[in-house]
Amino acid sequence: MSTVNQPFPSASRPVDSGAGGPSGQAEQPRTMVAPRSALRPQQVRRQITGIRREDVLAVAGALAAALATTALLWTQLAPFTGMFGYIVVSWFLFVLIYALLVAFDNDRPTVRDRISAVIMHSLAAVVVLALGFIVAYTLFRGAKALVHLNFYTQDLHKTTPFAPLTEGGVLHAIFGTLIEVAIAMAIAIPLGVLAAVFLNEVPGRLNRLVRTVVDAMTALPDILAGLFIYATLILIFGLGLSGLAAGCALALTVLSIICRAAYVVLRLVPGGLTESSYALGAGHWRTVWHVTLPTARSGLATAVILGAARAIGETSPVLLTAGATNYVNLDPVHGSMMSLPLVAYTLVASPIQGYITRGFGAAVVLLALVIVLFSAARLVGGRGAGQLTSRQLARRVAASHRDVARYSRRGMAGQPTALVGGPGLTGGPGADYRGARA
Repeated sequence: MSTVNQPFPSASRPVDSGAGGPSGQAEQPRTMVAPRSALRPQQVRRQITGIRREDVLAVAGALAAALATTALLWTQLAPFTGMFGYIVVSWFLFVLIYALLVAFDNDRPTVRDRISAVIMHSLAAVVVLALGFIVAYTLFRGAKALVHLNFYTQDLHKTTPFAPLTEGGVLHAIFGTLIEVAIAMAIAIPLGVLAAVFLNEVPGRLNRLVRTVVDAMTALPDILAGLFIYATLILIFGLGLSGLAAGCALALTVLSIICRAAYVVLRLVPGGLTESSYALGAGHWRTVWHVTLPTARSGLATAVILGAARAIGETSPVLLTAGATNYVNLDPVHGSMMSLPLVAYTLVASPIQGYITRGFGAAVVLLALVIVLFSAARLVGGRGAGQLTSRQLARRVAASHRDVARYSRRGMAGQPTALVGGPGLTGGPGADYRGARA
């Protein structure tokens, strides 16, 4: 027994209740779709960029309500104290109130999107505010020393504890920091990049061993690097406290950072670039030198910046290996050498107000020095793959013109332009191939 689905009756065509049509055969059932009663409402596209007035009002209202509620808790309802706890509780209440305000006028996906956005932006704002507070506080405390020219042109070997700010400076610490960081980077950058290239290009057991050592050195305390250099170069080899020993200690500290960051960057180089180089006949190391490293140049510059940031702010390895002095010492092999982090620490730890002001001034000079070094590193290595300077582009254009001229001369030398001998022009017997160059 079979069941036949009858079609829906149509208003324009009556249903035939007979056995068949004109030919006497039963009509085959057809599937019909019922007409839609109403069209679906058009969906409104959600705006994910830009700032709306509703968002600004919601953020402002949530922030005001959170601060007022937390103040009420801190002063009237609960025995809470402390600025840190006040900020944390205010932030949580701000996110909660903002979610409630957004939920009144938006659907669930929009609410989730708004909450995620406000969390990310608020955390970023906290970080920026903390950094700005540190920089502003340091500038405020050291402003009295920064306005004097002698602060940048003199050292402290003639400065008494109660001398005015018009005497003495941090010139010896500036030179010491530059020398020590230069030695550390000269050692760590080649070794770190080479180790990263080895980890990226050469597989095997030794690769795993090197990766394990690099990962272990990343968590190495700074004081251990200073103790190692002190026990080897100073006690065993008799080098003495010097800028060279401090540079070696700093190189040990930043070597793993540069290697690890450079290795991560080299892994991001597209495989199609290296495969194209191999397809054109280039060797392995030629591909690394001309394709992989130029492609990852900006990332390698970032790795160097991270290493320099770690080295330029170290204090304990420098104190163990370079000592401290109030004189300008430009010899990295003989004699103690001062650095900006160490002089800032020793001066701020003093109970004398003049030394404290000079210490904060030294911190500001260190901050400016870091910004200058980072800007120079970004200018040198911050261009993307294939981006050339105007001078490099001019050299490439001149080299291209020379190549075109050379190829033209080769083509003209290998192609006869005029052939003498009538029948011999077709290459038959008796042809005379004495040609003259045009």
